[in-house]
Amino acid sequence: MKKAVFIIVSFLLVGQIIAAPKDQQSKTYKIEYKYIRNGQVSEGQKFSFLYSDGVAYLSDEQDKIRYYIDFNNKQNVSLIKYNKQLYKKLIPFDSLVKPEFKDDAENILGYNCNYASFSSFSNKIEIWYTNKTKPKGSPYSSYLPDDNSLVMKVLVNGGNGIIADTIFTTDPEKLDFPVEEAIQINAAEFEEMKILSRYKKLMVFDNEQINFDPSIKKGESSDTTTNIVYHFSKGSIIMKKIVLPNDVNNEWGVFAKLSCKSNGDAYDRTGSVFMINPDKSVKNIMSVLRDNISQLPVFTDNSSKKYQGIMATNNYEPPLELMRFFTTFGVNHFNTLREINNYPWDEIAEYKQDISMVMPLENDTLWIGVFIGNYDKGGHIVSLELDFYPSFKEDDSTRRYIKSLFNTVNIMEMSTQNYGRFFNNDTLRLELEIPENLNNPQLIYTTTGHGGWGNGDEFNQTLNEIFIDGESVFSIIPWRTDCATYRMLNPASGNFGNGLSSSDLSRSNWCPGTLTPPYIINLNNITSGKHILELVIDQGPDEGNSFNHWSVSGILVGDLNEK
Repeated sequence: MKKAVFIIVSFLLVGQIIAAPKDQQSKTYKIEYKYIRNGQVSEGQKFSFLYSDGVAYLSDEQDKIRYYIDFNNKQNVSLIKYNKQLYKKLIPFDSLVKPEFKDDAENILGYNCNYASFSSFSNKIEIWYTNKTKPKGSPYSSYLPDDNSLVMKVLVNGGNGIIADTIFTTDPEKLDFPVEEAIQINAAEFEEMKILSRYKKLMVFDNEQINFDPSIKKGESSDTTTNIVYHFSKGSIIMKKIVLPNDVNNEWGVFAKLSCKSNGDAYDRTGSVFMINPDKSVKNIMSVLRDNISQLPVFTDNSSKKYQGIMATNNYEPPLELMRFFTTFGVNHFNTLREINNYPWDEIAEYKQDISMVMPLENDTLWIGVFIGNYDKGGHIVSLELDFYPSFKEDDSTRRYIKSLFNTVNIMEMSTQNYGRFFNNDTLRLELEIPENLNNPQLIYTTTGHGGWGNGDEFNQTLNEIFIDGESVFSIIPWRTDCATYRMLNPASGNFGNGLSSSDLSRSNWCPGTLTPPYIINLNNITSGKHILELVIDQGPDEGNSFNHWSVSGILVGDLNEK
């Protein structure tokens, strides 16, 4: 159903050869309309449709979705080809929305046109129509006042619309109306198929377990093996080498869609969807997961603690984080074990995030992984889908620059990779190089604080500040106050005597069962060349065996100027 005429695309039908002699052909009429924009008739682009033998052809046979008004059978027909099969939706005239009529005639192209109005999704659609023409139809198949009318003018909410400009006979060679070839489906199924046909999706993981099991053997992956799920780091990491869909380019939008449910773990855990590009690192996480963590470059803080693989070097890039998420307190597995009247627990946690800025699409293949830090043999069950949406832009020549600079999410925790707990005695400091041909440089910064006791950083507001060459470029106290919104995702969350639940409490930029979107830091004022980036976090002190730590990741992105 079309609501706003300003987004209608003009359709012209392409002719084909017809077998019948010319004198036996029925007349075909073409009705052309001009657009009305803000109450004024616009010159230039026009909309048109064809009418022949009781059928109005509203779209071109090459269109993905084709629309017809079949006056012979008194029904609207929509056709779509999906996965090489043709489907149809049939809407009888008598089930269309009914108009209201009133006296408000208008003369259009010499015809005295009657008035009718429709209401749809809070929009007012006004039409003027005539029953005196041989061709019939409406530019909007849903808004047809009767089965003998030609709509001459449409206004949506009083300002935008179309008005008939010319009506004439034409001589197309053939009109295609393959309704008999199509499989009929209902309106809801057709709407779903319309949406699915507009983008491409790739299932990366389908109901895969992420858990802690020391008996799990390392996956012996190779760079030539695709579409096989590997389990690493005692089960806490799953990875797969994927092949990107055909025709996808850097202008496409990419969304990561993740679902997660407990398979026995009762606690809220840090999760990360990440990407590995072995081509960009001599030393990379893939070889480390297959062999030994000692291959990673090490940062040693002022207290002599060692942190493996958290910062980029000349021959290493840390895992590129696509999405940070947090599991729930036991959704699904604990629903029946913690029943509370009027607490309808959700069945699964679902997350979806636009990752277009950090997802490279130039390579045909990529390694994608999901990590959940947990020590439970049942762990969690996850599914991950990547959705690719065509760009609204016509130019697809832009090349994206994407470089992972730092990442303290210790995805190899079960392989002894340390937590990011050095901010109380040291600074994350690294060399940042802005390429000379990089336009619109930005730092994609994700941060969450952890330390799960009353004085821990999870529950206390803590300053994060980023400096470049000693100058502050970003400063924030990352904090979430909306955690109580997600109570139905957290059946295993503890309840306090004051009526709050643990999952309700505000936290350092995360909640049980939520995503943590990144901050986008504009670096347009930073000149090209080498700089020193420093990340300073006012991390709180440890207490006994309890320690604070921060999971931070930073990615430099921009557009490469090829000229």
